[in-house]
Amino acid sequence: MEFVLIAIAILVLALVAGIGLLVSRGRGTTRLDTDAAAGTTLTRPRPPRPTGTEPPLGPSPTSGATAADLYTGPPAPTVPPVELPPAEPEPGLVFETPLPSAGRLVRLRSRLARSQSSLGRGLLTVLAREKLTEDDWEEIEETLLAADVGVAATTQIVQRLRTQTLVLATASGPELRELLVRELTAVLDPGMDRTLASDRHDGRPAVLLVVGVNGAGKTTTVGKIARALVGDGKSVVLGAADTDRAAAADQLETWGERVGVLTVRGREGGDPASVAFEAVRTGIEGEVDAVIVDTAGRLHTKSGLMDELGKVKRVVEKHGPVDEVLLVLDATTGQNGVVQARVFTQAVEVTGIVLTKLDGTAKGGIVVAVQRELGIPVKLIGLGEGPDDLAPFEPEAFAEAIVG
Repeated sequence: MEFVLIAIAILVLALVAGIGLLVSRGRGTTRLDTDAAAGTTLTRPRPPRPTGTEPPLGPSPTSGATAADLYTGPPAPTVPPVELPPAEPEPGLVFETPLPSAGRLVRLRSRLARSQSSLGRGLLTVLAREKLTEDDWEEIEETLLAADVGVAATTQIVQRLRTQTLVLATASGPELRELLVRELTAVLDPGMDRTLASDRHDGRPAVLLVVGVNGAGKTTTVGKIARALVGDGKSVVLGAADTDRAAAADQLETWGERVGVLTVRGREGGDPASVAFEAVRTGIEGEVDAVIVDTAGRLHTKSGLMDELGKVKRVVEKHGPVDEVLLVLDATTGQNGVVQARVFTQAVEVTGIVLTKLDGTAKGGIVVAVQRELGIPVKLIGLGEGPDDLAPFEPEAFAEAIVG
């Protein structure tokens, strides 16, 4: 009888010690539902790996920092290491095999051409006139400005086209089209580095921090980036650091489920920096290729929230430098997107732009405006609601689609 009571007591103690960590094996989710300041440590199970290849749990190989470094408070009780067997899908859950990212823009070209046809058709119609007057050039300027190309870029395009008026006067339709594609490609600056840093390096995963305002499609974009990387054969961990909205973490978790990647999330209203920190640590311990961290939809008019975004980046950098800071902009906002981008660059060093909802607007010229005014390359564009409708940005293919 005493032996039974002792066994029950040990079982109860083990359950109490481990209650701070909720792990859903089938859903591939690590959930940090406790507050470290209240005296409970944050325990990190590693992503599923083949049996016998697991690295030991403990401090990051690239940093002596622990989750406790982020907090002050009473000593935390010791939590036994959690050994996880390889994850198995829940009944009825089938992992999807995403398409690779290469060639996506070409495949989605018709979708982009439909939404931008007014720009390309309008320019070709004017340029095909027998003799271009000042009124015609003003019409060209208005067409470009209406597409949010921006004043500086519009001036450059018009000046370059004016120098070729003799060619335009005798050019055929295909020649005019080729000329316009060439000029638009040039203003898109094809020499910009649009490579997405998503490869392991120096013994650790690439870390991508995704920022942007509410409504731009940020969380969806994080899920689509994960799909693209998995389609390219990479392993990924997702960090749901948008703790302002429980729906954001749920949404990201669903994206992860579909392609079989681990999602690290925290309690609603919790510290986003700690979730981001633990996501990166999990990626390091799991030896994955990339960790993608979703952040709260920062209202760019509130400096306190921007300061918090800076904190998230600093805490993540306890593990090492952040490789990418991607700013998600809604293409339908036009020049307001440029204003947003300026404010975000004051909080963090933005390395690339992701333009979403380009299939539903005729204002695709925002690509040009953002790059010229901020010197930040557009790296990805969203061209639909589908899971594989995020494509690497290719200037020439984009110009071809716009002209139609």
